[in-house]
Amino acid sequence: MELIIFLAIGAIAGFTAGLFGVGGGIIIVPILYVVFTQMSYGPEVVMHLALGTSLATIIVTSMSSLIAHHKNGAVIWSVFKNLAPGLIIGSFFGSGMAGLLAGAHLRLIIGIFALWVAYNMFVGAKKIVDQNKVLPSRAKQVFAGTGIGVASAIFGIGGGSLTVPYLNFYGVTMQKAVGTSAACGLPIAISGALGFMLFGIKDQVNISNSIGFVHIYAFLGISIMSFFTAKLGAKMAHVLSPVMLKKCFSIMLFIVGCFFILKGLL
Repeated sequence: MELIIFLAIGAIAGFTAGLFGVGGGIIIVPILYVVFTQMSYGPEVVMHLALGTSLATIIVTSMSSLIAHHKNGAVIWSVFKNLAPGLIIGSFFGSGMAGLLAGAHLRLIIGIFALWVAYNMFVGAKKIVDQNKVLPSRAKQVFAGTGIGVASAIFGIGGGSLTVPYLNFYGVTMQKAVGTSAACGLPIAISGALGFMLFGIKDQVNISNSIGFVHIYAFLGISIMSFFTAKLGAKMAHVLSPVMLKKCFSIMLFIVGCFFILKGLL
């Protein structure tokens, strides 16, 4: 029964990852939080386990998604190369920072963050991207990548919630922002998942079928299904209009944000 649940989560998360370039974490984390709670894991580790496992699954999801986006010419590899070093460093240390926060505090932080991004994306949905804007210097992109990496590890996401708006701001069209974000999710996920595993082992977390804060069965079930459905989402991203993508993206984040804020306050 658990495997079926994890496969279903993977199907939904994979499609979302390909569609929005968010790595699927924004969907995986709240669902895993509910599932792990029902599996009677301790409240002190449930949130961290959901975050670590989410990042691990994004390794596979982002690979599938970026391949599909690359075929459509939507990945700006020069930007990826500039952001990657910061993403790797930031996500590893971000996982350590998440380990120091209580579960309730993590839920509130994630909820508020999701609402903030949802608002900005919805308000800016009809704004025309300024094609005359130029991306900042390589050094500034590395710095931005570090910040995105730290936040992504704490939120258990592939960074799309930050990378997409960041690239949009500098004149990158929605489709290419989503494609590049999908590629950026890979270094974030690898470094962040490794961090959650190591810091979980260091804290002597004793959870069956897990390595540190990464649940192995959940990782396998979600990864297997999401690898296939991410491709479908990526194809859909190139069919919908940029305005529709932004609105769908913001509505999804709003729902997730409200969920975590309520859980953090209860």
